[in-house]
Amino acid sequence: MPHEALHHEATPPVALRVATAADAAQLALVGQATFLETYAGILGAEDIVAHCASQHAEAVYAQWLADDHTRIWLAQASPGSAPVGYLVLAAAGVPVSDPRPTDLEIKRIYLLHRFQHQGAGRRMMDAAQRHARASGCERLLLGVYSRNHLALAFYERLGFRRVGERTFRVGNSDYFDYLLGLDI
Repeated sequence: MPHEALHHEATPPVALRVATAADAAQLALVGQATFLETYAGILGAEDIVAHCASQHAEAVYAQWLADDHTRIWLAQASPGSAPVGYLVLAAAGVPVSDPRPTDLEIKRIYLLHRFQHQGAGRRMMDAAQRHARASGCERLLLGVYSRNHLALAFYERLGFRRVGERTFRVGNSDYFDYLLGLDI
């Protein structure tokens, strides 16, 4: 298909499902692709490559998928089921001043840019909130790069508020994150 034809086609709809152990490779692929797409031109190439190699390896996702306390939703383009995004919900590990035993953390939420602004990110967040409530969670937490203004605006629209800060290592560099919380 000619390159120009890709830009004129409508973006396919996105289906959402809970990921299984068989999805580790798809999650690693979309994890690396979305991290690169999000931070290319913002972070250094060496940091991006190192982060993807260590934090978006198939083994990282396989470990999460094997943990009964972690839930991952996989967003897939329809038709074809190509992975285009995901959300990881797990035990909270962010350094907030008032940790609660019922906190859960959205460790990652990414969606390829082509599939954004169609409600898929909101659907992933809604699924995570429903699961969190059913699990007895009272607050969702997440960390976001302080310069990721699009993500910050998205979380603000969902009702998240700043509850702290942290330094986050990507590759060999440290970056400043905001910690956000949402009482549910």
